[in-house]
Amino acid sequence: MIAQPALTTTEECGVKVHIGSLIGNELRRQRRPAAWLAQEICCDRTNVYKILRKGSIDTELLCRISIALNHDFFADFQSACGFAKARRKDA
Repeated sequence: MIAQPALTTTEECGVKVHIGSLIGNELRRQRRPAAWLAQEICCDRTNVYKILRKGSIDTELLCRISIALNHDFFADFQSACGFAKARRKDA
C-alpha cells in the first residue's frame, strides 16, 4: 500500500494540495499498481514512488499522468484554488 504524505500549504495562494497524494489516491481508486503507471508514462517504477511523495510536479508530467489515469488533475487544482471549471468559449 502506498503511504499518503501530509497535505502541504502552498505559500502563493494558501491552498492545501499535495499532487502526489492526489495521484496516489487515484491509483488506489483504480486499483492500479505503480508499475502500471510507470509503464504508461515511460519511466521506472521507483520514479513513480518519488512522484507520489512530491507536493508538486512538472505540468508536462502531470498531463501525461492525467492521460494515463484518465483523470483531470488540473481540474482538481482549479477547484482547490476556488476557480469554477473554465468554460470554453467558441470564437
